Amino acid sequence: MALFASLSERLNHIFSKLTKRGKLTELEIRQAMREVRIALLEADVNLKVAKNFIAEVSEKAVGQQVLQSLNPAQQVIKIVNEELIALMGPANAKLEVSPKPPTVIMMCGLQGAGKTTMCAKLAVQLKKQGKKPLLVACDIYRPAAIDQLKVVAAKAGAEVFEKGTQAPPKTAKQAVEYALKMGFDTVVIDTAGRLHIDEKLMQELEDIQKEVTVSEVLLTVDAMTGQDAVNVAETFNARLNITGVILTKLDGDTRGGACLSIKAVTGKPIKFIGVGEKITDLEPFYPDRMASRILGMGDVLSLIEKAQEAVTEQQAKEMERKMRENSFTLADYLTQFETLKKMGGAGALLNMLPGANKMKLKDGDIDESKIERIRAIILSMTPKERDNPQIINSSRKRRIALGSGTTVQDINQLLKQFEQTKEMMKRFRGKKRLPF
Repeated sequence: MALFASLSERLNHIFSKLTKRGKLTELEIRQAMREVRIALLEADVNLKVAKNFIAEVSEKAVGQQVLQSLNPAQQVIKIVNEELIALMGPANAKLEVSPKPPTVIMMCGLQGAGKTTMCAKLAVQLKKQGKKPLLVACDIYRPAAIDQLKVVAAKAGAEVFEKGTQAPPKTAKQAVEYALKMGFDTVVIDTAGRLHIDEKLMQELEDIQKEVTVSEVLLTVDAMTGQDAVNVAETFNARLNITGVILTKLDGDTRGGACLSIKAVTGKPIKFIGVGEKITDLEPFYPDRMASRILGMGDVLSLIEKAQEAVTEQQAKEMERKMRENSFTLADYLTQFETLKKMGGAGALLNMLPGANKMKLKDGDIDESKIERIRAIILSMTPKERDNPQIINSSRKRRIALGSGTTVQDINQLLKQFEQTKEMMKRFRGKKRLPF
């Protein structure tokens, strides 16, 4: 399911009607803005936020400069895009870094929002920036919370500091001292959550803030809870003065009300978004890119960044050489699928392309299991067969099918796709640079 699929589809339908009309009247624009307001409310956007948003857009959209322009519909879309960016941003909010290390980040949130896992995901992001994070176990109430932190920290390649059921403020203080001694430049404190906000929870978080100098108080909220997430953020902010928000489960949220409302309600920025279950599925939040995706314009910059993370420049040049020399093998073909998997899979990447919302893809339309089948088939081949697929006769196909748990028909289909891919690559020979 594409990010904000329902809202994106509704907005595109509204704007397509404007585009067909050519010149627009003030009445037509105001009618469109009423429809946009309904779309926002159905997406669970805060009532006051939706009202103010429409007022801002309407004021600019009915001006003479728009009404008398050659393409007023495009001007209206441009204004909506700018206001969406302003609503959620206006810019990417980076993590604060303490002038005197270590930088201390306190994670907070209710139970079930994914806070503990988010600590490890954040550690992965910090390590990408060249940081050395230390995760601190200060959730001493939830059964196995410390063990869970250790498991996810191991996946992130990060160390955990824990003192069992010792008072969390004391553990936090000792963790900072340990980090200073051992050369950790960032301390991420996993605090206790509750099923609901209560005095004991808030007091403990305030006590941690008294014991250590906290640079960031990041609140983890579940995007799928819509306005409840906004209410939680508002309550935590009133008591703790949070510095930012991490929205989890955004890959499953087709409405987007929390994403569009939190900054306006709390005044605090969304700093990261969780877009999947893997330890690497955390992205910095860029308001301009999110606005672009909501309006069905794609997110090409994020797509490029994912490609740069998954493939080194040397690997890209080597693949380009193989394509030019027509020496592309089945082993290289498998490498391309592995790269696709690293980048989040075909479905995730497709959602970043402009116009993806118009394809109206449903969950399951992109069958990721086919990629696993291809992988199993190629890995069941000998190195010689991967380099020279033309030697794969009937008996070899039966052996490969048996080894990969597939059928001869599956193998024939793969070999046909591979030859079609090689044929397509021939078109690029003689060009100075391949277009990827």
